[in-house]
Amino acid sequence: MAYLGTFHWGWLLASLLLGLAMGWIAVVHRGPGVSRMLAGWLAVLAAAVVTAAVARVVPGQAGYWLDLGLVMFALYIIGCAVGSWLRAWVLMRGAAVPSDRR
Repeated sequence: MAYLGTFHWGWLLASLLLGLAMGWIAVVHRGPGVSRMLAGWLAVLAAAVVTAAVARVVPGQAGYWLDLGLVMFALYIIGCAVGSWLRAWVLMRGAAVPSDRR
């Protein structure tokens, strides 16, 4: 993992910044989400992929790319969450300013 961070730091930073930008510009859509059954299957799939990466089930170069992809995806999701939170904070703070300032 340290090798991933030192060798691919530019790609990792890019995925974090891309997630930050996407979280900032994303519009919240209150449409129908995925069903409970599909969400359960996606959670099982995600747990299986993370377990395979931690247990080093996938050998060689494919395992390396799996690890890199998971780290980049995690940083992207973190960036999305932070960007969305920052946007909500800025909009909430802007709404709290009195509008009668002249």
